[in-house]
This record gives sequence, C-alpha cells and structure tokens, in this order.
Amino acid sequence: MKTPIQKIEPYIAKGVVYHADTCLSLVDAVARKKLKFKALARYTYPGDRLTKDTLGLNSVGYWDASEPQDWGLEWHRNEGIEFHFLASGSMPYAQDDQETKLLPSYLTITRPWEEHKVGNPTIGMGKFYWVIIDLGVRRPHQNWVWPKWVLLTQKDLERLTKILRQNDKWLWKANKKINACFFQMGEAVDTDKNGSNSSKIRLLINELLILLLELLDTGEVVLNEALTDSSRSVRQFLDELEDNLPESWTIEQMAESAGVGLTRFTFHCKQLTNSTPMRYLAMRRLEMSKKMLTENPNMSIAEVAYSCGFTTSQYFSTVFKQHEKCTPAAYRQAKCAS
Repeated sequence: MKTPIQKIEPYIAKGVVYHADTCLSLVDAVARKKLKFKALARYTYPGDRLTKDTLGLNSVGYWDASEPQDWGLEWHRNEGIEFHFLASGSMPYAQDDQETKLLPSYLTITRPWEEHKVGNPTIGMGKFYWVIIDLGVRRPHQNWVWPKWVLLTQKDLERLTKILRQNDKWLWKANKKINACFFQMGEAVDTDKNGSNSSKIRLLINELLILLLELLDTGEVVLNEALTDSSRSVRQFLDELEDNLPESWTIEQMAESAGVGLTRFTFHCKQLTNSTPMRYLAMRRLEMSKKMLTENPNMSIAEVAYSCGFTTSQYFSTVFKQHEKCTPAAYRQAKCAS
C-alpha cells in the first residue's frame, strides 16, 4: 500500500478527457484581479510550481472571492482525488449530475472519474480550498496507490481507501479540526518559497487524511463493492462514447480507454449492451447518422458519414442499408417528406 506512486501521463483517450484541468476561466479571473488566488501545483494546474518533495500532490490552494464573480468552472475531471472545502460564503456546485449550494464548512470528495463543476454559471462569493492527490488511477476498478509520504498505518490507509472507493457519498459537513487544517494549509501555501514548506504541507495533508477517516468512520456510510467492479468502468466508458463516436476507435483502444483488458472489456460490453463492442459502436453511429440526416438536410451523405465516424461514404451506405433496408438518401427523403 505504501509503494512509490507511479505517474500516469495525462490521460486523453479518443476525446475522453482525463487530464489536469487548466482552469482557464479561473486564470483569467485572477488576471483581471477579480479574486485572490494562491496555489501550488504541477502539470497544467495553475499556481506556483510544486517540487519533487511532494510528488503525488497535484494541487493545493485556495481562492478568496469577496465580490460578485462573473465566471465558473464547467464540467471537468481531475488527475486524482480532490477534497474541496468552503470556509465562508456560498457556492453553486454540481457532481455526477447532482446540484447543490455549498455553505460554510461543506466538504466535497471527488474521485478522478467523477465529473463536477463549480458555479451555475458563476461561483458567487466565498473562500474555497482544495487538495488534489494523484492515486495513479482514472477508473473506479483500478487499485489506488498513495504517495509514499502518506504516513497513515497500512491498516488505517486500507480502511480509508476502502471507504472512499466503496461509497458514492460526496457531500459532507466538516468539523472545526478539518476547518483549521485547511486554514493552516492555506497559510503554508501563502508563505512557501520554492518548496520551503513542503514538509509542513505533507504533514498537514496527513493530518487531513486522519481527520477525514474519523469523519467517514462516524458518518452514515454504506459500502458497496460493486462501485469498484470493472463493469462500472466499462459502463462509464460507454456513456462517454456517446460524445466521441466520430473518433476512429479500435476495440483495443476502447478497452484501453476503459482501463481494462481486452477480454474483460468485451465480456462487460456484451453484458451491458447485448452486443459486441464494435457492433455496439456501429449501432450508436447509425443512430447518430439518422439524426444528422434529418436535422441537417444540406449536409452531403459523405459529410454525414465522416461526421459519424465511418471511414468512407460507401461503407456507411452499405451498413446503413443493411440495418435500415434503405439508402441514407432514401431515409432522409422519407423523413423530410413526412
């Protein structure tokens, strides 16, 4: 459990985004002096650069918005598990299609595969802290590897990992100790000079993890092993596939993006869709093409074919006719005439 973390490169598989969010709207707001911002970060996260002394920590910091804001962070994922904490103010927040308004002392837990956004559309006013720790995973079934400087005993770290992996509750009310811990982290970030506070930040993150374990142990947590099954990762990939149909997928690339082996990916896909992966892909592309044919009458058949991921218009027409018993042009004509 305490083995050195293995760096996973920013994961962008066929348009499915699993890389550090660039937070461009936040960067722009800081440039316009809309709020105070201070962070230590690596990769594409904004802030002063973290040193090698904290490998596995991707971002730690806060923003302090004391006036109305005109920006927000749209839906995104992170490279690692993120702990958000709102110290003051209020803030619209959404995760996994559930929207809420964060209030003072609200804490959120966001795993790497969970989409979330801050603001609706603007963030409002408030002081907002975060910590992002890379665990070497991007999908629910993958085993977590904590940074080697995490000092919890193996038993405690295994219990914390199990609770975080096997429940999907993401909104919590933090206690005063957690509040104080984030405040001290903010002070450490403020006064850091080229890694001078690395030891302090590491200790504070360890304290935060211990406090989180205490909070989770006393909370109403229902564990569900199915949340860590590889079928969940495949199901998430199939959901994401809807927005990435035009990409030139192979079955190997699909399995890689889902984070599972080829045999297991094929098995889960058949269980979830009653179809082989490539046939399911073709069916989804056909449904996309039918919509495009009727909603875009000025697009040529070739343009529709390429827009839906078919390599040639001839192949598209052949597959279309096999399943719809008519050509794409005839389908369009019939639908537009009705």
